[in-house]
Amino acid sequence: MSLPAAPLADERIFVGLGANLGDARATLEAALAALAALPDTRLMARSSYYRTAPVDAGGPDYLNAVAELRSSLAPEALLDALQAIEQQHGRERPYRNAPRTLDLDLLLVGALRLDTPRLTLPHPRLHQRAFVLAPLAELAPELAIYGLGDVSTLLAACADQRIERLSPR
Repeated sequence: MSLPAAPLADERIFVGLGANLGDARATLEAALAALAALPDTRLMARSSYYRTAPVDAGGPDYLNAVAELRSSLAPEALLDALQAIEQQHGRERPYRNAPRTLDLDLLLVGALRLDTPRLTLPHPRLHQRAFVLAPLAELAPELAIYGLGDVSTLLAACADQRIERLSPR
């Protein structure tokens, strides 16, 4: 399967950020700065921070946010860049859903649908997670995700998940 070309310059790209080890707020601030510094990439907006309980795991609460980017990087190149930022912050993957110093998820690249061994777009579980949907709805309340529905309706379906919006930035 050939990989898709770089996104168009005006396509909205959304990245989920999360951390629940160490100084999560400082880590997310550093990660946002690193996203803004990526080549051929602009940080357009960022959501408030949200405190959430871990999903399908134990450990301390997470601090989550979503960033909106524009980038001419191809999706897998952007994924590589996100994983490099995670590594710079000591990300380890000892087991599925382990607590983490930093988690960066490529959620959406415009309306692109992609399913490769390394990357699935839209992110395969974004529609099930309030910690993604609440900050995403803050940035793009009108957003409709192909095959899943609009962000507001998806968020309402996650009403049983504990989430708290913290003071803006």
